[in-house]
Order: sequence, then structure tokens, then C-alpha cells
Amino acid sequence: MITRETIDKVFETARVEEVIGDFVQLKRAGSNYKGLSPFSDERSPSFMVSPVKQIWKDFSSGKGGSVVTFLMEHEHFTYPEAIRFLANKYNIEIEETEVSQEDKIEANEKESLYLVSEFAKTYFQDTLLNSEEGKAIGLSYFKERGFTNETIAKFGLGYSPETWDAFTKEALSKGYQLDYLEKVGLTILREDGKHFDRFKGRVMFPIQSLSGRNLGFGGRILTNDKKAAKYLNSPESDIYHKSKVLYGIFHAKQAIAKQNNCYLVEGYTDVIQMHQAGIENVVASSGTALTPDQIRLINRLTKNITVLFDGDAAGLRASIRGIDLILEEGMNVRVCTFPDGDDPDSFARKNSYEDLVLYLENNAKDFIQFKASLLMNEANNDPIKKADLIRDMVVSISKIPDRIKREIYIQECARIMDISEQVLLNTLAQLVQKDISDAGKKLKQEQKPFEIVKSETQIAQDKINIVYELERKIIEMLLLYGSQEAEFDDFILKANEEGEMIEEKETNISKVHQRIFLSLQEDEVELANPLFKEIYNDLIAYYNQNEDFNIEHYLMQLSVEHSQIVTDILMSEEKELLHNWETKHIYVKTKNQNVSQYVSETIVSLREYLINKLIMDLMSSYNKEAESDLDEIMSTINDYNKLKVNLTNKIGRIRSTYL
Repeated sequence: MITRETIDKVFETARVEEVIGDFVQLKRAGSNYKGLSPFSDERSPSFMVSPVKQIWKDFSSGKGGSVVTFLMEHEHFTYPEAIRFLANKYNIEIEETEVSQEDKIEANEKESLYLVSEFAKTYFQDTLLNSEEGKAIGLSYFKERGFTNETIAKFGLGYSPETWDAFTKEALSKGYQLDYLEKVGLTILREDGKHFDRFKGRVMFPIQSLSGRNLGFGGRILTNDKKAAKYLNSPESDIYHKSKVLYGIFHAKQAIAKQNNCYLVEGYTDVIQMHQAGIENVVASSGTALTPDQIRLINRLTKNITVLFDGDAAGLRASIRGIDLILEEGMNVRVCTFPDGDDPDSFARKNSYEDLVLYLENNAKDFIQFKASLLMNEANNDPIKKADLIRDMVVSISKIPDRIKREIYIQECARIMDISEQVLLNTLAQLVQKDISDAGKKLKQEQKPFEIVKSETQIAQDKINIVYELERKIIEMLLLYGSQEAEFDDFILKANEEGEMIEEKETNISKVHQRIFLSLQEDEVELANPLFKEIYNDLIAYYNQNEDFNIEHYLMQLSVEHSQIVTDILMSEEKELLHNWETKHIYVKTKNQNVSQYVSETIVSLREYLINKLIMDLMSSYNKEAESDLDEIMSTINDYNKLKVNLTNKIGRIRSTYL
């Protein structure tokens, strides 16, 4: 178990903007940072990071929390994994208490798969560099490709021996379970109970996640065996989903964000050779067709993709299919092809860094120019083929979500194709309308007619919406100002010298959390929202045990559900104020208000609303047939009305006091 001292040191050292900046492209927005949500598909940034508060909030998905919560949500780390990741990033030594056998047994299966995969990576690396077979076959191959020792180490390249079960035997001897070796796809188990290595006799390319965790492998065979696939990837598993992974993303992420562009290539060696040449903002789809999930992974880091393909027909066709998917995600796409006979690997090997950069800058074409030149060659002045080509171009343009970009591309297309812009616009309008119609039909089929279903929580929230907002404000005050001292004015009825009862103002100094607690206790008010009530009790307990409030320390002890609510409240000031709450007696603190007024108005407003609700409940229970109850009910209503008037007057006095 990781000691509390280590966890505290991690929270004190880790910077949320630095950690999240490795996964999401962040741009300065005042005192905060913003970026595209890594949890949902969006085109306008709704992901906010606060360096001052050391928290983040994703307004599109509702997720939020501390730097540790982000890693747990984004990388699916367990809490200890997230702490270890941060400790490693900031060079913090991890102190641990002795782990019991029970704790080891309870380690989850996914973590076991990660451990097996990491062991395999180390084994293949060691075999490549230190075994005679590995050096003679695997290392020789990589050296022939021109890879340096530094590059081989950087990408963790390895070699799996030709022996049928060399890796499996070694893994079993080290205590790794056969079940996990099979689940991660490293070992194949036959029906007769025998097992063998999936990647035997192949050079190995580890495939890493955005955070650097080893997910799976790609293996290339070096013999001329026509029955065996040239490249073999790990099968799908709980930790490896090839449609959601890009080869090289871990090593490329910082360069992609810095350069604001991502080069997309086809294979492992293309990525590695480009990196070695000095172009590090490059990833590969690992030989599979490009998927929306892979594009969204890039979209978190940049809006710009340059697709690099060799000059053969198959490569060009593949680039065209991928372009439409990229456009649908609202990204900017360019295409660069290499001279006949060259691919990114060979071209990078033959050219200096300066020449490579110059070539990419001069030969990267906008997608419409590239697609037009490619298809025009195929049309070969055939009018029918040219008409099909023009429609094909407009189909691609229709995928672009931004209307302004669509119109600009239509103008460019009309110029290149020498065709009326109006004809293209009409065709585009038909395609867009068809997409809308198809989407509407699909939505209609998926929905049940005339049926609106609300959860019990939604129904309850509809009924007590104002109470919900006021209680939320109470939690906000405790989070933002709970440990502050403030002057609170109380109005006390006292007898003067003539014996008349007059109202006198008394000023009391107390901490905000104490004032809130005593006020609610005095009025016998309990928060109605169960989650707010739990957080309220947690906060009061925290203040009673700690002299100062530390948001990072406080977030450490919260559940994910509570953490998201707390973060949402803390980041609420970053959202545009959409509601005029004051018309509903919900008072939002402004710059010219002090904490005392904010606290006092909110608590009195909550009390006033609850009194009003009691009056309404009594009036609805008024039963003309039960004459004996009338006087008692009316008397109670009158008492509540007097109290309500007093509370309304109190709000007025509070306001006038702080003017």
C-alpha cells in the first residue's frame, strides 16, 4: 500500500494543467485553460482546467475532479495506478507499507493483463539485445532499416524467438498465469491443452496508449513463409482495442500539440523512421482502416491532420476513404504523397531533416486539390466520369460540419472543375438535406411516440428546482469561503428605556462554515438533495477537523460521484450565466457583494422558500368539510405568513446594510 505521506506529496507536487496538457491540447483562457473534451465528441471546447484551484471540469460529459480523478477517468487507472503514474512523472519516491497476500489476490484482472503485457515487452527487448538469435536476426533487421540503438530503445523494439513456446515458458516460470497470457493474446491455447507463442519468430513493435501503458504488439515475420501473415497484431482484449489506438501516439503527443499538426502514416516503420529523422508529430493507424475513434484521439491534440501515403494506387485510395472520416470530425486535412517507389520510411531515410521538412511543406495539398487532381486523372476527359467525380467531391464537402468552410470549398471546387458554383451548391444542398432527413428517420424509429419518460430524480428536481439551486449555493459557499472569517449583522429585538421593543443591530465575527451550520441548525433546516446533504456533512466534518481548507486534500477523500459534483460547483463561475436567478429569489454573488451578504441572503432565501412551501401545502390540505380544522389551519397559515414577511424584510435589511 502506498503511504499517506507519498500521496500527500504527489498532490502537492502534481500540476493539473501539466498532466492534462499531455493528453489534451489546452489553450489559455484568462486565468484558466480550455480544450476539447477527451470524453465526448465535440467541436467547441467545453473542457476547462483551473491552475489556481487545481481542478478540471468537462461541461459536455459532467465529469470533473482532481488530477488523479482525470487519470482514473481518462486512462482507466485505479487510484494507486494514478498515484504511481504521477509519482513517476514528478520523480517522487514511492514509500509503501507491506502488501498483504489478500491485497495481491484482489488485484483486478485488467491490471494483471497490463502486467503481463509489460513483462512481454521487457522479455522481447532483452531477447533482441542479449540473445544470439535476437542479435543475429532481429537486431540485424532493425539495423538494416537504419534504426539506431537510441531509436530501438525509445520504441521498445524486440524479438520473439523462433521456438514454439519460448516466451510462454519464460512467463510461466516467472509466475504469470497462463489464463492471462491467453487473454492478452500472447499465448495461443489449443484444444488438446498444448500452447504456443502467437508471435514466434517475429520482430516486435510494442503498442502503447496515450499515457504510455503497453496495450499489445505488432509482430513482423522475417522469413519468406507465404502461409504466414507478414504483420500480425495482438487480438482484441480488455486492454487492447485496435480501432481506438494509434501507433506512436505516446511519443508523438507533445510534438503534435506543439506543432498543431499530426502526420498520419500507414505502418510502424514509417513512424519510427520519421521520428529518427526529427519529425516526431507522426502516428500510424497500424495497417488498419482509419476509424472515427482514432481521429478523435488526434482531435484532442490538434485540429490539423496531414495524411502521408506512398504513391501507389492502393495507398491513394486508402487516403481518400480516410479523408471523409476526418472531415466529418470537423478537422482540417491535407494530403502529401511521395515520389513513385518511396514511402515515408524510405523517403525519411534518404533525406536530411531540412529536406524532409521542406518537402512536406511544399507538397502537402489541401484535400480538395489532392482529390481533384487524383480523380481528374482517372476521369481522363470522359464527361460521365467527370460528372461522377464532381459528385464525389461534393459528397466529401458535405461531410464538413462548418457551413463557411463548406462554401469556401465549393468555390475552390468550382474553380478547379470549371463548373458553375450554383450547380455545386444545389447538389450540396440536396446531399445535406438527405443526411438530415435520414438522421430524422433514424431518430424517429428509435423513439417511442408520445412518450416522455423522466426519472424519479428528474421529477423530484423539477418540483424543488429553486431549493436545489439554493442548496447548491450553500455547498459553493462552504467550498469557496468556508474557512474565511466575516462580519455578520444580526438584528435583535430589545426593550428600550421606555419599555418599547426595538430592533438593534449586533455585529458578530465568525467563520463562514460556522455561520452556515449554526443558521441551518437554528432554523432546523436540512438539505433536501441527498447528495448535497452528504457533501454538506462531509464539509462540516472537514472544517471541524482541519484549520484550513485545501481543495486538493479534500478531493482526495471524496468518491468519484461527489468529486464530480464538487468540481462542477467550483467551476460554475467559468460557465456563462444563463439564468436570471434573482427573479426567483436566488442571489448570485457579484464582485460588489461581500461574503457576509452572500451567505445571509442565501440562507434567508432558502428559509423563506421553505416557509412558502409549507403555506402552499397547508392551503392545499384545506378541507371545507372538516370545519373543526379550519381555525387551526388558518392560524398556522397566518403565523407562517408573518414569518415570511419578517424574512422578506430581513433580506431588505441585509441588502441595505451592505450598500
